[in-house]
Amino acid sequence: MSRILVIDDDAELCELLTDYLKPEGFDVASVQDAKEGMRQALSGEYALIVLDVMLPGISGFDLLRHIRSRSRIPVIMLTARGDDVDRIVGLEMGADDYLPKPFNPRELVARIRAVQRRAEQEMARPADKETSARILVGDVELDAGTRTVVRAGEMIELTALEFNLLHELLLNAGRMVSRTELARKILGRNLSAYDRSIDVHISSLRKKLGHEVKGVERIKTIRSMGYLYTQQSEQKEKRGRP
Repeated sequence: MSRILVIDDDAELCELLTDYLKPEGFDVASVQDAKEGMRQALSGEYALIVLDVMLPGISGFDLLRHIRSRSRIPVIMLTARGDDVDRIVGLEMGADDYLPKPFNPRELVARIRAVQRRAEQEMARPADKETSARILVGDVELDAGTRTVVRAGEMIELTALEFNLLHELLLNAGRMVSRTELARKILGRNLSAYDRSIDVHISSLRKKLGHEVKGVERIKTIRSMGYLYTQQSEQKEKRGRP
């Protein structure tokens, strides 16, 4: 049974989520106080955290920043409906997903399961032969084994989702990858209406890697379809260093 920690000052919502998630096979604990939530989040006792952005005293963003400085535990953030800024900030800070309030508890269950599948795949990846591969495309080198990215000799810090997204784009360099395909592979789920998760991560990658290379757009948006990593390399993949 997966243990989930809900950090939200709305006691009624916490009770509702506990009643709904337990029959789905989750062991749920809830905390209304941010400081206590921070302590429990880093206790190592939980498999996933559901974190509200609006918390008294310490904001959900501050709490997420502190958690990410010490742990990679999956975090799903609850945001106000229609507040794109909260969603963008949360994802850029390392949240694994977000859900706008009010929401259907069934949707939360689906998001939790998708995030858990991704986490399990991350843990299983070291045993995969493909993790020894290094991918070199233009000025970017990605090492799937050490999960590091170097651009023009400079180490680039990426979140786990940003890394996975860049990996997929580099594997398909020179070919358009649809938003639907990226969502299924990177987020582990289909995109819902007005879901900008993939777009936010693409935007963050552009900022970190640089929007252009020698005057050419690095990651091109194919309107209403997907994204194209425009650079290509004669040696797309190499295993081991020479």
